[in-house]
Amino acid sequence: MNAKSDLIGGNTPRPARIRSDASEVIVRWFGYIVIGAFAICCLLPFLLILGTSFTSESSVKKFGFTIWPHEFSTFAYQIVFENPKLIIGSYLVTIGLTVVGTIIGLFIVAMTGYALQRPDFTYRNKISFFIYFTTLFSGGLVPFYLLITQYLELKDNYLAVLLPGLLSPFLIIMMKSFVRSIPHAITESAKIDGAGDFTIFLRLILPMSTPALATIGLFIALGYWNEWYNAMLFLSPDMDYRPLQLFLYNVVTSADFIRNSAASSNVSMSDVPLETMKMATAVVATGPVILFYPFVQRYFIKGITVGAVKG
Repeated sequence: MNAKSDLIGGNTPRPARIRSDASEVIVRWFGYIVIGAFAICCLLPFLLILGTSFTSESSVKKFGFTIWPHEFSTFAYQIVFENPKLIIGSYLVTIGLTVVGTIIGLFIVAMTGYALQRPDFTYRNKISFFIYFTTLFSGGLVPFYLLITQYLELKDNYLAVLLPGLLSPFLIIMMKSFVRSIPHAITESAKIDGAGDFTIFLRLILPMSTPALATIGLFIALGYWNEWYNAMLFLSPDMDYRPLQLFLYNVVTSADFIRNSAASSNVSMSDVPLETMKMATAVVATGPVILFYPFVQRYFIKGITVGAVKG
């Protein structure tokens, strides 16, 4: 009778819905707690690096790495920025290589991925095989060095650092997978309207591939920003400016060499801020990337799921 009167009066009991809402809230807060704890674990190492970089070397030896400096000091940064002209020049070289390499590499990767997914491209499977083959086997360091220095004659040339980073098989496969999700009927309808392949690529494919382009562009930019190995191989110390990562690597290596030489000669070099200088160079190298990442984060999260299974 009560149940019937409730139905007549419109007061339908909904205990199942209430339990469902409560479980959703519990699951949501559990997810917030887990993600928050994970974010803190990811943030903690950087805070340790930042705090240690502003700590004196003697304090690091006594207390270890700390988030909050026991004895505040900027001596490590003074050594890193001892020659502002060199570090500014290194920054400009790295920024130039990153910007130019990212723009050109992103355009080439996008064109390659678009061409390889076209069903009317006859040799797409064969070319895809050769691209994938390079992920399993490579020619090795010696042929690569001879190619750059002897055949291309790019010794002490910034192109020796720029060209190898333009293409990546992994990024081509990622772009190919994303462009495949764009209906081919769009391309066909554009052809019926008289658009050429390059016009279709520029005006249709690229605007629809923004998430993939942002993700791939971030990968290429990080590769150029962190590049030091090819610069060490092909750019001699006689050059005025070399990429930032190589410059900072040489700064730390020089300080380490001075300390080891002093130790072998029984000379006290406790004032050389080796550990704090390592942290300072890490902050100098990663700071711009951390500031830039939030602007592409939403595209990166969407583009990283390229090829995921859709429900």
